[in-house]
Amino acid sequence: MSNTKVLLVEDDQSLSEIVVYNLKMHDFTVIAASDGQVGLNAAFQNVPDIVLLDVMLPSMDGIEVCRRIRKNPALAKTIVVMLTAKAEESDQLLGFSVGADEYVVKPFSIKVLLERVKAIQRRLNTKSVDESNLEYEELVVNRVRHEVTLSGEQLYLTPSEFRLLESLMREPGRAFDRKDLIEMALGEETVVLERTIDVHIRSLRKKLGVCGDWIETVRGVGYRFQSKRDN
Repeated sequence: MSNTKVLLVEDDQSLSEIVVYNLKMHDFTVIAASDGQVGLNAAFQNVPDIVLLDVMLPSMDGIEVCRRIRKNPALAKTIVVMLTAKAEESDQLLGFSVGADEYVVKPFSIKVLLERVKAIQRRLNTKSVDESNLEYEELVVNRVRHEVTLSGEQLYLTPSEFRLLESLMREPGRAFDRKDLIEMALGEETVVLERTIDVHIRSLRKKLGVCGDWIETVRGVGYRFQSKRDN
């Protein structure tokens, strides 16, 4: 059996049954909910590795469910994939702004969704061979424990924000374009708008507070993490 636990929050019963059946056929442990509040409770109680989250849900919409998931430190490593028929750019950016990691637009084929989930599983199971911390002044990224601290205080980043910060800090001073950052932070199989990275960067800077300007904008290119200052 797979150790990867998937929570599906989807109110379309026929679609939910098909997705659950196929995930179980590929040895995923699956929990299903058809209501936003019930899905949120299930996330808190079961701490899934991946949440497949519809946007239009009864009692609580998926945007609010995602927002509350991201406020729970126990779910910091959980990957949230939004499932929705809304394909407008503004809807995608709203989902990412509250902490979603990926976005799948309906209608989608079950095969494509399965491959997406498998790709996330591979990413979750990949261990870094370099167990050392990444450090910049009072900012510390622990790649083994998947934790970030600033001046001794822990920062609660989404999985995508963590990978984005880690990627930038590995090569301070290097200017990354948005496509490179999407591949490093979200996975090369991910198909999202390039502006998605701007949303993640804005959120990351906000969480870094006064140190947010360490992530510099490179006009016409993308972003870089500033190099060490000369003493």
